[in-house]
Amino acid sequence: MNKNSSNIMALASNTSNKRETVCIFGTGDFGRALGHKIIQAGYPLVFGSRSTQTSNLIPKDAEVLSHAEAAQKAAIIIIAIQRQHYNFLTPLADTLRGKVLVDVSNNLKINQYPESNAEYLAQLVPGAKVVKAFNTVSAWALQSGTLDASRQVFVCGDDMEAKQKVMDIVRALGLTPLDQGSLLAAQEIENYPLQLFPMWKFPILLSLGLTAFFFFYCLTRDVIYPYVYENKDFSFFIAISIPNRICPILALILLALVYLPGVLAAIIQLYRGTKYRRFPDWLDKWMLCRKQLGLVALAFASLHVLYTLVIPIRSFVRWRISSQIISQALNNETEPLNNTNAWLSDSYLALGILGFFLFVLLGITSLPSVSNNVNWREFRFVQSKLGYVTLVLCTAHTLVFGGNRFLSPSSYRWYLPNVYMLSLIVPCIVLVVKFVLIFPCLDKPLTRIRQGWERNPQYSE
Repeated sequence: MNKNSSNIMALASNTSNKRETVCIFGTGDFGRALGHKIIQAGYPLVFGSRSTQTSNLIPKDAEVLSHAEAAQKAAIIIIAIQRQHYNFLTPLADTLRGKVLVDVSNNLKINQYPESNAEYLAQLVPGAKVVKAFNTVSAWALQSGTLDASRQVFVCGDDMEAKQKVMDIVRALGLTPLDQGSLLAAQEIENYPLQLFPMWKFPILLSLGLTAFFFFYCLTRDVIYPYVYENKDFSFFIAISIPNRICPILALILLALVYLPGVLAAIIQLYRGTKYRRFPDWLDKWMLCRKQLGLVALAFASLHVLYTLVIPIRSFVRWRISSQIISQALNNETEPLNNTNAWLSDSYLALGILGFFLFVLLGITSLPSVSNNVNWREFRFVQSKLGYVTLVLCTAHTLVFGGNRFLSPSSYRWYLPNVYMLSLIVPCIVLVVKFVLIFPCLDKPLTRIRQGWERNPQYSE
């Protein structure tokens, strides 16, 4: 009796876990790659194609039928065909009625058509339940198994049950479905793969512009000036010395630019007396790319660390040290240890190490895999509170490095200050304004505004 009961339970379990058949229209690269993954996930699969001849490229456990025959065998049909070939679906409208059609197509350029491909498909087959999905996953990623970079799958559709079935398939493939709402979101989803680093454009262009400016600035001061006035050839500075000046400067300026829009937003809210009015477009876009600015700044800081580590093995440095040793030996005297310089040197290095450590911590917590495991309060503490501590440490690192040279005439060549002096302008402005904003007379009204209070409610927008 117990044995029969266990057999019945096992049979019921297997029956309930049985996956429904999935059909794929199209036997191209993406259709075949997706088919392999669907079979591995335990779904029965059938291909619908113009030619029913089997090929070595088709998964061996899949059946290849005509479009009409394949559509009759499945309730979920994935349309792995380009939009310009959708016309063959019109004669199949009766067969496809009530079935879930998954549109996976992309276009060649943003907003190529007035409506999205998924909406166009819904117009061609009005009786079907159209869902947009899988267009952000490449055939190469499916075939090679390298889905880490594109694990998220955007899904949208007007029928909740149809969307749920598609999201179940997405999860079975080891991917993460993201419900983007109704089919109206399809055009935005289709435009997403065509965008080339949209949030990175401003940080990268800004970094390239600043890099070019500071490179020619350093080239003028450190290479051209000595050659003109002292007849010394320091052109080899281009390889290590100048990059090692540019990298920390850009890291510090870009880090300050991460927190500058927040300071500007606070000033605007205090001035307006409300949080219910939009910021200017340039400030909105700036605030949206703060994460990318911070990561670019971290990249420059990491390069600065690497350049600094190779300083002792440089030929120029070894020559200068040996010259000093020989000079002391010939003069039969040893320079005594300068405790002040030793303190400044150690403090400068300690501040740089601590600043870089916190810099790396900020970069790690910005990763989705880490930020998803902390709550909003913890994330804000790290990115805001520790972020300002990082900015303070890095600014102090620069000040201790050359603060005693501000009033030295030799620091100004052709009336140009040393390049690190320029790097302190933006960070110092941010820190000073932030320090002023934490005064109770400004912090309290700003907190109230951000909690919903308005100075003049009748004028709010």
